[in-house]
Amino acid sequence: MNNDDKTTIRTAAIIGGVIGAILLGLMIKIDGTTKGTVIGVACLLICGIVGIIIGSILENKKLKENTEEDEEQQVETTEEVNDVNEEPEKAEKIDTIQESEKKDEVLEENQKVEEAEVSEEVEEQPEEESEETETTKEVEEVAEKEEVTEQEEVNEKPEGGFFSRLVSGLTKTRNSINESFNNLFSGFSEIDDDFYDELEETLITADLGLDTTEKIIDELKDLVKKNHIKEVEECRELVINLIKSQMFVEDEAYDFEDKKTVMLIIGVNGVGKTTSIGKLAAQYKGRGKKVMMCAADTFRAAAIDQLKTWSNRAGVEIIAQDEGSDPAAVTFDAVKAAAARDVDILLVDTAGRLHNKKNLMDELAKMKRIIEKEYSDAHLETLIVLDGSTGQNALEQARQFSNVTQIDGIIITKLDGTAKGGIAIAIQSELNVPVKYIGVGEHIEDLQKFDPDSYVNALFADMDTRSDIEILMPEE
Repeated sequence: MNNDDKTTIRTAAIIGGVIGAILLGLMIKIDGTTKGTVIGVACLLICGIVGIIIGSILENKKLKENTEEDEEQQVETTEEVNDVNEEPEKAEKIDTIQESEKKDEVLEENQKVEEAEVSEEVEEQPEEESEETETTKEVEEVAEKEEVTEQEEVNEKPEGGFFSRLVSGLTKTRNSINESFNNLFSGFSEIDDDFYDELEETLITADLGLDTTEKIIDELKDLVKKNHIKEVEECRELVINLIKSQMFVEDEAYDFEDKKTVMLIIGVNGVGKTTSIGKLAAQYKGRGKKVMMCAADTFRAAAIDQLKTWSNRAGVEIIAQDEGSDPAAVTFDAVKAAAARDVDILLVDTAGRLHNKKNLMDELAKMKRIIEKEYSDAHLETLIVLDGSTGQNALEQARQFSNVTQIDGIIITKLDGTAKGGIAIAIQSELNVPVKYIGVGEHIEDLQKFDPDSYVNALFADMDTRSDIEILMPEE
């Protein structure tokens, strides 16, 4: 029992005593006898006991209230403890739920990705079914620009003659040379060292090359001295004639076209080997020749199908194997087939190779040995294809190839639209190998036999007042 409880009992007892005392006084005053006194004392005791009982009742009530409050407080404390204890469990449950939700999301994303991959595989499956389909796609990309134009060539012929197209194709080269020539011959009043230096620079700028230019300058000096030429303008025609003299094509240069011939076409990738073979095949077929193609470029994915496309356009046979096959084996099959079918001209496409790739050069030598052994009756004509728009690089390629294999002639392509047309003169002059064909356009007829006089006349056409017919007529 605490102090508050004791205080309550005392208070009740005091109140009872006070009440008893009052009653006792009243009884004594009223009765004044011993009986009255006894009754008063009894009342005092009764009131005291009543006060104690009342105090106890109040105390019990208070104790009950305190007990209830303690129980409620204990319940609250227990609930708080439980809340504290349940928080980690709730957090764990929340984390578990979140992780479960994340897993579900990941599973859904993975399922979507798998479905997308399956869809892509289904879409890509036709490309993976065979190497031929992939190769065909590359062919379409490589020949995309040529396909429409060359398809029209089968049914249409370009306007004008070849000389007109040659003049048109060499426009940039001619404009460059003519402007320099006009400045040169109008800028000097006498023939001196400065004139020769300026002329040398003009010819080198036109990609005639240093060696060829020096030859022309030395010969011009001899002619000026020998003929006592004083006027600068008189040197113009001399220079043009000297340029023509650096170029030659012997009369028998094209005799192979009338023999059983295997034409081995070599050169680096991108110069137009396959296209040149296709154009030549179409032209030979148009002259009544029996022509066959050999797809011995088995290293480049698009080469075989590109050549097949050309064989279909030209209407000629083709011998080919799968990509990656042995080029020598393809060549062997082709020469055997050509001999058995009495083919006039067999055109052999070879892999693009550089002079410093020994294994490729060895492969080329092996192919030549097979041709000479298995088709000994046929004439072997080795032609290198050069891109005229590359200028001095084309000359260097021809020089390097001529160091490792015999070259019988040169095909120069892409001379149209370039300012480096003088390279044809440099190549023939420096290597002493004749340029036999030149290309000045995309049409089949734009690849023609090389005529030095016509070529130089086309370069200087704007300087000559004669007509095209007069230019082409030989001097008597």
